[in-house]
Parts: sequence; structure tokens; C-alpha cells
Amino acid sequence: MKTSDFYYDLPKELIAQDPLPDRSSSRLLVMHSPDGISHASFSDICSFLYAGDCLVLNDTKVIPARLMGHKRDTGAAAEVFLLKNRGGDTWETLVRPGKKLRAGAEVVFSDELSCTVTDCLPDGNRLVKFSYDGIFNEILDRLGQMPLPPYITHKLADPARYQTVYAKYDGSAAAPTAGLHFTPELLDSVIDMGVSICYVTLHVGLGTFRPVKCDNIEDHVMHSEWYDIPEGSARIINSTKASGGKVICVGTTSCRTVESAADENGTVHAGSGDTDIFIYPGYKFRVLDGLITNFHLPESTLLMLVSALAGRERIMEAYEEAIRRKYRFFSFGDAMFIESGRGK
Repeated sequence: MKTSDFYYDLPKELIAQDPLPDRSSSRLLVMHSPDGISHASFSDICSFLYAGDCLVLNDTKVIPARLMGHKRDTGAAAEVFLLKNRGGDTWETLVRPGKKLRAGAEVVFSDELSCTVTDCLPDGNRLVKFSYDGIFNEILDRLGQMPLPPYITHKLADPARYQTVYAKYDGSAAAPTAGLHFTPELLDSVIDMGVSICYVTLHVGLGTFRPVKCDNIEDHVMHSEWYDIPEGSARIINSTKASGGKVICVGTTSCRTVESAADENGTVHAGSGDTDIFIYPGYKFRVLDGLITNFHLPESTLLMLVSALAGRERIMEAYEEAIRRKYRFFSFGDAMFIESGRGK
């Protein structure tokens, strides 16, 4: 299958630059199974869920991953973008300017924080080791900048709007944006109607949003991301499946997490590790029954994932419909709910 099969033309004015004042007031395009499309507000999401279902949410928290500093020896400006914690104060990062930041280069951010490039990785990323005086996360909160995607050009007035209301564990370079639509009140309504909620963690890397550069999608190599599934969450997901309920993942990150942790029988196993699972048309889902998601970039792995669930032609038709109706796209945009067959 060609990468170009997943291209669509999006008017720039439909790229949402700012979050809505009310998280749950975004629009919701519902793809019904086996076919059909309807339109609603995200605040109506409970109308498409059933008692006995389960929502799987990613409780990762975006860190202020962009650090601006200068080279110790020359004073030249330098940027370090945190991607993945490798332990022992060592992080995998993106750096600018890459040609000037080779192994041994030191970058100073403040009197209390600096780093040294320890290795140049094959993909161009750098391993850096931080030196600091104090508590690293507290220093990062003071000095780091929230890493908004490059297609968002407006300044974010409230950094909390790029976090889900249930964000808990620091580690992501980007938000699991499907969850941005939920409010505490809406989550309470979901629970009150008899839908279980469980949490998994997948720390989102920037690789999720990189374009696929191969002509054939099968040649694309996925980045890896760290995930964790607690015992309680695995138990809820498995019991939901056993009792005939539907497992609805909130976001592609939650989907990739449960699919990575499932055996061939669809049983999800608790634990943590790295996953580089690549889901594209032809993939047979083991756990997922439905997906709440945002609208994704053309030719992205995320668009390929939703096409694996609903079919490429149906997804592209739904995107055309969303463009005609002027839905808002990408991180701060509107949402989709891709239903599965229920037999109800």
C-alpha cells in the first residue's frame, strides 16, 4: 500500500490554533458500524457508549520538553528537546544546531542546569547527560517550554490546556490529544452510566507525528515508546471482553498500548516495556472495539491506524465530509468516534 493513498488536501484555516473555552464543546463525527456517519457534540459521547463498556485512557503527562540555552565554549544559542528518559539523568534528545552539538559539547541553560552530549545516535538524535543543582523536574518546570506541534503558531495562554484533566505521569513530548475533550464532569457521567474507566501510560514521542517518507508503508520503521499497563487496568479490560462489553480506546496511544500488550487470544497482560507497533490496513485488532480520536495529518501513521480500523476508503470519505462541514483539525481540533459492531 502506498503512502500517497493516505494523502488529503486540508485548507490551512481548518487547523485549530487554539483550544475551545469548554473542552467538551468540540464537535464529534461518529462513524457508525458497518457504515454511516452522524454529527454530534463531544458532550454527547455518553449517547454512543453502553453500560458494560470500558474506556481506556492514557494518563501520561506532557513535560516542558524544550530547553533553550547556549554552548559553554562559544556562547552560541542551542536548543535541546527531551524525547525519552534513559535513566541516570541521561535523555534521548533532539538538538539544534545539530552540526555544532557533537559528542562532548556542553550546553548551559541556567546556573542550576546544564548538559553534556554523550553520544550521537544513528537517527540524528543525541544522548545527553544532565547536571543540575536541585530537583530536576522542578527545574524543568521553571526553565522548559511546552512543546506544541509546529502547525500551531499561536501562543498557548494556559499550558494546562495541552494536558488531559487526568494527566498523571511525566514523560511525553506531545499530548494524547483525543483525551483533551474530556472534563471531570463528563468522566463522572461516563462512570454513572455503568462504563468502566481504566488507565494505561504511554509516553508519546515526537516520532508519532513524523511523516512517513517511504513510498510503501510496509517499509516504514516505527519509533519506540515506553508504556505501562497496571494489573488493575488489565483486569478491567479482560473482564470487559469476557462479559461481552466493548473496549473503547481514547486515542491512538491507548490503542497501541493495549494492542502491544495483548497475546494472540486478545488477553491483555499487565507490565511495561517499549513498543514500536505499527498498525496499518490489514492489521487484525486483538483488543480494540472502538476508538475516540482526533483528525490526523495526511500520510501519517495515525491516519493509517484509523484506516486499519474503519477501512481506508471510509476514513478518507469521512475526512472529506469533515472538511466540507468545516470541522477543526489536529491537536486542538474536533473529534471522531469510530464505532464497532455491537449486535444491538
